Amino acid sequence: MRVIGVLGGMSWESTQGYYRALNEGVKAALGGFHSAKIVMVSVDFAEIESLQQQGDWHAAGELLASAAQSVERAGADCLLIATNTMHKVAPAIEQAVTIPLLHIADATAEQLTADGVTRVGLLGTRFTMEQDFYIGRLEKQFGIEVVVPDQSERDTIHRVIFDELCQGRIEDVSRQRYLAIIDSLHAHGAQAVILGCTEIAMLVGQRDTTVPLYDTTALHAQRAVTWALND
Repeated sequence: MRVIGVLGGMSWESTQGYYRALNEGVKAALGGFHSAKIVMVSVDFAEIESLQQQGDWHAAGELLASAAQSVERAGADCLLIATNTMHKVAPAIEQAVTIPLLHIADATAEQLTADGVTRVGLLGTRFTMEQDFYIGRLEKQFGIEVVVPDQSERDTIHRVIFDELCQGRIEDVSRQRYLAIIDSLHAHGAQAVILGCTEIAMLVGQRDTTVPLYDTTALHAQRAVTWALND
């Protein structure tokens, strides 16, 4: 079994989900007392969030590249960035290490493609929903058309992520708002919806809607488990 490296803490609320999913995935595959071999560096999200708000992605990339080097030195064989948004600086991180980066958008797109989904809705931070680093990868590398909510809906989604979910707050009124947005995306032709922020699965899941949901945390973790066990 190879060692999975994780850049976590963005936020720690969702990094918990990664740790659980990685270990549950290995246990499901191997049984018994087996668990995942993991090396993790958990950063201070306040530093990252401040750089996001300033738009200083270069500094954020340098910070995470340094953390990624620590993960590699500790013995990791691959690297996960345990957040969708910070894949914006994935190129800087990849250049700083020699181990492979397993990209969260690729793990998601591979499952969408396998399921025959060609038009998908996307929920996430405003950075993920409005910039090209994520949508462009899905569209250009996988041929998947991406539909995003309108501006007011994007503002709501972003606010709930930072003001509630990253703080560990789960509000039913926000769940209902998210579900209404999911229904709207489906009505506008999305065959499914990506939960494109690792905190969103804390709020909504497949149990809440008939619209197919793609949980990026679960898909990313499963991709890593498959990679780690195919050694």
